[in-house]
Amino acid sequence: MPRDLAPAAERAPALNARYRHHGATAVLERALRDAEVGRTAMVSSFGAESVALLHLVAMVDRHTPVLFIDTEMLFAETLTYQQEIAERMRLSDLRILRPAEADKRGWDPDGTLHLTDPDSCCAFRKTGPLQEALGSFDAWITGRKRYQSGRRATLDFFEPDGAARLKINPLAHWTPQDVQDYMVENRLPRHPLVAQGYPSIGCAPCTSRVAEGEDQRSGRWRGRAKDECGIHFEGGKPSRAKTG
Repeated sequence: MPRDLAPAAERAPALNARYRHHGATAVLERALRDAEVGRTAMVSSFGAESVALLHLVAMVDRHTPVLFIDTEMLFAETLTYQQEIAERMRLSDLRILRPAEADKRGWDPDGTLHLTDPDSCCAFRKTGPLQEALGSFDAWITGRKRYQSGRRATLDFFEPDGAARLKINPLAHWTPQDVQDYMVENRLPRHPLVAQGYPSIGCAPCTSRVAEGEDQRSGRWRGRAKDECGIHFEGGKPSRAKTG
């Protein structure tokens, strides 16, 4: 644990009770200053709806560390959008995370692991670099929302992330219309792929267009029993998903 704080399982319920009646901006303002939350970073994919939370964080404290994971399999449009938004929001502590060259050689030398074992691909390209980067933080801010999928339907503002760290979900209670209204009211630029039928954007090989009426995340890992990029860890290292 980076600092002498109570376990995350104790801090999360207390913080949720304290901030139960607060909105997203108030949660951010207080969380970034609350000693019980600790040192906090934001993690952003710079995806379809990311600009709303990035703008909120920049308005509260543009010096907040922002971690962006470049899996090296992202859409070119995402990389360009990331640069434009970071400059526009004047983010002063943007940290770009990438998979280690040794991991790429060992796990995915020909760049095709996503076709046979997407969990392991997410493990070394995304989750591994993120866990390493989060090692000096007590909490991290996410853009997850209750409406995005079934397993997110009960999200609170604060939740444990392992024994020591917290996740902060300031937009947990926002509706799709809340996000759109915020973007319009603040004249925020949209990710260019949204207009092309991508309401949820991840790595290019594992993201497809979404038809009208489909769930917005149905284009992520389409056809697979997978809807999140998180994996199990063994000894702090990515663990290959069992196959066969």
